Amino acid sequence: IIKTEKTYPERRLRGVLEELSHGCRSFLSLANQDQNLSGRTKLDRERLKLCMSEVESIGQQAKAMRTQVKKSTVRDKIKLAQNFLTRLRFLADEPQHSVPDVFIWMISNGKRIAYARVPSKDILYSAIREETGKDCGKVKTIFLRIPGKKGFGPAGWTVQSKIEIYLWLGLTRQRKDYLRGLPNGFEENKLSKGPGMPCSPPISLTYMMKQIFQLRVHMYQARSLFAADSTGLSDPFARVFFSTQSQVTEILAETLCPTWDQLLVFENVELFGEATELRDDPPIIVIEIYDQDTVGKAEFMGRTFAKPVVKMADEHYGPPRFPPQLEYYQIYRGNCTAGEMLAAFELLQIGPNGKADLPPIDGPTDVDRGPILPVPLGIRPVLSKYRIEVLFWGLRDLKRVNLAQVDRPRVDIECAGKGVQSALIPNYKKNPNFSTLVKWFEVDLPENELLHPPLNIRVVDCRAFGRYTLVGSIAVPSLRKFIYRATDKDAYYTRVDELIYGGFSFYLSGEIIVVGLEPEPGFKKMDTVVKLDSVRFIYDGKGKKKKRKKGDEIEEEELDESMLDWWSKYFASIETLTEVSNKKTVQLLVYSKELESEYDNFEDWLHSFNLFRGKGGDEDDQNVTDEDRIVGKFKGSLCMYKVSDEMQRDVSFESTMGMFQNIPHNDPINVLVRIYVIRATDLHPADINGKADPYIAIKLGKTEIKDKENYISKQLNPLFGKSFDVEATFPMDSTLTVSIYDWDLVGTDDLIGETKLDLENRYYSKHRATCGITCNYAIHGYNVWRDPMKPTQILAKLCKEGKLDGPHYGPGGRVKVENRVFMAATEIEDDNGLKRQTDEHLALTVLKHWEEIPRVGCKLVPEHVETRPLLHPDKPGIEQGRIEMWVDMFPKDMTAPGPPLDISPRKPKKFELRVIIWNTDEVVLEDDDIFTGEKSSDIFVRGWLKGQQEDKQDTDVHYHSITGEGNFNWRFVYPFDYLMAEEKIVISKKESMFAWDETEYKIPARLNLQVWDADHFSADDFLGAIELDLNRFPRGAKSAKQCSIEMVTNEGEMPTVSIFKQKRIKGWWPFVARNEDDEFELTGKVEAELHLLTGEEAERSPVGEGRNEPEPLEKPNRPDIALLWFLIPFKAAKNLICNQYRWLTIKIVTALLLLAILALFLYNMPGYMVKKMLGA
Repeated sequence: IIKTEKTYPERRLRGVLEELSHGCRSFLSLANQDQNLSGRTKLDRERLKLCMSEVESIGQQAKAMRTQVKKSTVRDKIKLAQNFLTRLRFLADEPQHSVPDVFIWMISNGKRIAYARVPSKDILYSAIREETGKDCGKVKTIFLRIPGKKGFGPAGWTVQSKIEIYLWLGLTRQRKDYLRGLPNGFEENKLSKGPGMPCSPPISLTYMMKQIFQLRVHMYQARSLFAADSTGLSDPFARVFFSTQSQVTEILAETLCPTWDQLLVFENVELFGEATELRDDPPIIVIEIYDQDTVGKAEFMGRTFAKPVVKMADEHYGPPRFPPQLEYYQIYRGNCTAGEMLAAFELLQIGPNGKADLPPIDGPTDVDRGPILPVPLGIRPVLSKYRIEVLFWGLRDLKRVNLAQVDRPRVDIECAGKGVQSALIPNYKKNPNFSTLVKWFEVDLPENELLHPPLNIRVVDCRAFGRYTLVGSIAVPSLRKFIYRATDKDAYYTRVDELIYGGFSFYLSGEIIVVGLEPEPGFKKMDTVVKLDSVRFIYDGKGKKKKRKKGDEIEEEELDESMLDWWSKYFASIETLTEVSNKKTVQLLVYSKELESEYDNFEDWLHSFNLFRGKGGDEDDQNVTDEDRIVGKFKGSLCMYKVSDEMQRDVSFESTMGMFQNIPHNDPINVLVRIYVIRATDLHPADINGKADPYIAIKLGKTEIKDKENYISKQLNPLFGKSFDVEATFPMDSTLTVSIYDWDLVGTDDLIGETKLDLENRYYSKHRATCGITCNYAIHGYNVWRDPMKPTQILAKLCKEGKLDGPHYGPGGRVKVENRVFMAATEIEDDNGLKRQTDEHLALTVLKHWEEIPRVGCKLVPEHVETRPLLHPDKPGIEQGRIEMWVDMFPKDMTAPGPPLDISPRKPKKFELRVIIWNTDEVVLEDDDIFTGEKSSDIFVRGWLKGQQEDKQDTDVHYHSITGEGNFNWRFVYPFDYLMAEEKIVISKKESMFAWDETEYKIPARLNLQVWDADHFSADDFLGAIELDLNRFPRGAKSAKQCSIEMVTNEGEMPTVSIFKQKRIKGWWPFVARNEDDEFELTGKVEAELHLLTGEEAERSPVGEGRNEPEPLEKPNRPDIALLWFLIPFKAAKNLICNQYRWLTIKIVTALLLLAILALFLYNMPGYMVKKMLGA
């Protein structure tokens, strides 16, 4: 919608969405009317509900989206609109066909031999045009296929019959419209019916209007056809069908890229209908490609369709439509592609004057092919003379042919009927390279590069008695990348070079480009240059400057240099290392894929062509894949250019090598291959427990190394850190196989996966993949230069090979190569810390930016680690894991390299963490006293390191804390092994009692502390916990008051410390637990002291756990509970009387007092009355 609409695509989209929402509303109104119709099944009713709800939601969304469509959001909204389309298409498919489909059968002698099935919805008629089926009332070409099981697979792909048919399906009341879509110019022939009988369709139509045409089919060539024979080739011919006629091209033997160059003329083709209709919509042409077999019928190879360019009698035969241009047509075999065909088709109307009006057929006069007409001059491509130079390097990995080994192979090159043969390899086993490197041949090819025919490469084995056996072949479909185009030397310098050092330069003829900014005088100059040199690569220039200002701090970091190793560099590169600042550590390049994919398979001048043999497989044929058909490789190259008299040759041009100048010789060469394997990731499980016991196996030529003793138990992500040295001879030992096997105690070890590297292409590549170039030059330490050739030697060699002017080393840290001047530091520090002058930094600066050197510049492979997929031969295409590795290669005839880099995995360092729990405060009170009702807790603290739960330690219990305060003075001691680089604790333990050996686990360093309430007769109650990441945890509060839950909930905003840097820290931390709403709440605070010691320090000053010797802690000052049993009755009475039953007690006491008064009154009353009465 954006590409086709020139202006305002958002308006168009708004209109579409408006139409969609309107359509949804009209569907819902129609569906509501149909809801109560009788004769509906449950499926119909449920489907209608689904459709209505879906369409309603689509309509509402479309309406809402319409208001949001703006010019800036139109792309996103189109994607959402596409979702509407997929949903509507899903709804349009009926799960249950209400109207049966139409079947068309072809019957011969009462036997059904072919059929076609036409979906009824495609031909259903409606008065509303949008609701009509896509093929209703149209003349369509239908292909009939074989019925039954024979119709599946390759057998069913051949067309049994082609019919042109007009179908219309509609209601009886609409029958007046059924002939509306037919081409005009016919008369109906009806059966005579009696009066009052309904109108019936005609039994036949007689066309009064017919047009006579001549069809010209210009079959030029085809490429990348299906391999139908066991040799991996085919004998193709094409059969062309049009209307009721068919013709075939000639058969071309043993090729997948036939050039027929043939004109097929279909005379007197009768087509019915009006001329304008035929001009706008001509019938289709069917072209089928077959393979001719000496025995049996021809085998189907593929099919394609085309529409001709139509010229009516009253039209002029001329540009722009005529003569038609050759076009590529995609050939299909079943559902998969099977090549391309280059052809042109024209349909010419024969007017009243007959064939005299037709354009003449102008064929080339110099070809005598009997009755076969070549493609006419106006249509056939314009040819030019080209020269094709072929570099014959060698053959690799050739498989047996007819059980016999290939001994004396030869390569035949053919293109457009011309070709050249390589020299014969006298003994393939002894030396698979060719003696004569370059040969050439001349051939006439089209000037249009798109029309170039493929180039065929065939390898034959010369056997006894002059027999030649085909080993394998390949067709190079496109020669475009091999076309040599003379480059204008000045074109390199016309552009503005934005230089990596931050400076800019403009090249005008004769001027010199200065790379970098002008350095300041004195020592500052060095600083500036280093800063500039480090911008492109890993160092951060600004960071360095800041560090220098700090003075003392840089010295501390310098001391860390001795602590750094290759792993520091590796982890800094993959950004998982925090032990040293990334700004300080030199880095290497970690590629997430194979090195070949970064450097175009190292085919800068030496290409590998896979050779195929055997019959091709189809998509549904799982047994045959392209990889199974590969029988070897041809190594070489091609160079193609137009032959002209003005070709300029260099003075040093070697005529025997043609365009392939300055390439090395291909004699056998001895090489030391050093393979470094770092680790494997995501390995496919090989054992029943879902793990594997991987180890490395190396195979190069006849050398095989199996590192079985050093297998890693129960790991799918093993860290190997191994290097292997293998001596090899190129070209015989050019394929390196690195495999990962699974170690088994009983039986043979299983292959998990393997990766193959072509070392030869790497070795000879101009990208110099023999040994990666490091970021900077050092003669000692972790970043030591490992190539036997120093940067100055490498630069001098490259300049000599490329015939460059330089290198010229000048004062002030400058080096000039060709027209470029580079600047860098000129001092280097030796082992003793003394500085001396050197040009190595200058040379290395040039090498790092070699791609900027004119004419010969290309990117040189840096120090790197490549990640390669592991594949299994039995499971092609399915990754079984990945392996990180790199390969160095050193020729034996040069200086011997130093010892291999030590990349063995870092050993974990022993540490001891001592945690002293001093006090707790504000711990939630869990227990209620039955008698006294007081809330209290019997507090104790539990702690352990993550992954070492079995080593958990508890403090003693602080009984009967009624304020949440607890006093402990208790020490936990946790020894552990720790990897500083990965910030992981390493634990080795057996998974089960039956395990053969220990499994290594790497777990984050985390300290868990929990507070509990101890109970005598039931399980202890959990109160709260805190987990401290020992590398970065919040700094402890100075007092209990300052300690808050924020230290856990807002941990990211708090200042953090690392116990590995701080070594000793004391403070208060909160205990938290989740409440019923799953939110954190504060359940206590703990005062703790963390002290980290190395294994040696811990041995020198041992301590006891708890409060034990040595270095015992004081007993805590806790309230005395010795007289608690004596006080409990009084406390209980006080609680009952004063708290729980206060009013009841007052009432009882009052009542008792009243009763006592009444009793005294009654007791004393009689005596008192007697006294009164007697007057005593």
